[in-house]
Amino acid sequence: MSAPAPDSPAARPSRASADLPGHGDSHDGPVHVVDLAADAAGRRFDATLAAALPQYSRSRLRAWIDAGRVTVDGVVPDPTQKVRGDEHVVVRALAESLGASVAAEAIALTVIHEDATLIVIDKPAGLVVHPGAGNRAGTLQNALLHHAPQLAAVPRAGIVHRLDKDTSGLLVVAKTLEAQTDLVRQLAARSVKREYVALVAGDMRRGGTVDAPIGRHPTRRTTMAVVATGKPARTHYDVVERFGVATLLACRLETGRTHQIRVHLASLGHPLVGDPAYGKRSAVRFGRQALHAARLALVHPATGALRTWESPLPADFAELLVELRGRPAR
Repeated sequence: MSAPAPDSPAARPSRASADLPGHGDSHDGPVHVVDLAADAAGRRFDATLAAALPQYSRSRLRAWIDAGRVTVDGVVPDPTQKVRGDEHVVVRALAESLGASVAAEAIALTVIHEDATLIVIDKPAGLVVHPGAGNRAGTLQNALLHHAPQLAAVPRAGIVHRLDKDTSGLLVVAKTLEAQTDLVRQLAARSVKREYVALVAGDMRRGGTVDAPIGRHPTRRTTMAVVATGKPARTHYDVVERFGVATLLACRLETGRTHQIRVHLASLGHPLVGDPAYGKRSAVRFGRQALHAARLALVHPATGALRTWESPLPADFAELLVELRGRPAR
């Protein structure tokens, strides 16, 4: 998505933000100067500003308004006020530093697509996405900062969604703030299509849909569960191949809750093979949860074209299926 043209009904940027310095604050980012168009009169200010600066989410702009970093004709505005038209707006963007704790590291990445706007990574099982307690280094974020140093200027090094440590497969990374905001909006609108291959314990005869809210487990706080107070979550699944002791599924996400596929399939009594948190003793042994993000489709933020990428099963998963196919029928 690109910023409105100078004759946009929403706004007329008077100077490129890169031409304007910050104000000396170590956290200052670029300063944006925008003249609101006369025919924007009557619109909410926060919505008009978001249309003028699409590289930032509305929530981020709202936070800057609340912090006094946005002025309209020299006065801090109410975000819900109506635009009169021809106002002069100054936005002092707040830089979001990754901090010294996240260092660039030369970690090999499998990049299946890269352009000026985004990177599509085929993540191996065992690679943590974000630094956190117990994983301060050796993560995908560390690797991305080495692969593309300019990602230091983008929150979370451009990561817009995540995969669990032991889930393999496709993950998209935004290389610019504008692309990151666009992809986050696509995820919220459920227009990003994510398809997974999952091997579950037991024999499932038919596909279906799990529509059940997911939230923090009431007693095991490190895991998630289907709980009435959770956030809405929907997973579609189809049977691909049956082995008696296990079933291969194709899963499609409508929402992206933490551990969603793992929790939903476990709630059916068919947890992922090898899942240490939601699984149970199974006739099939595997060293991790048998889940692979095999297909990713989205609208390219810069071109508007629908793009699709696919990832083959990693070797350990493929070998497990060969073993299952060679077992006597039960």
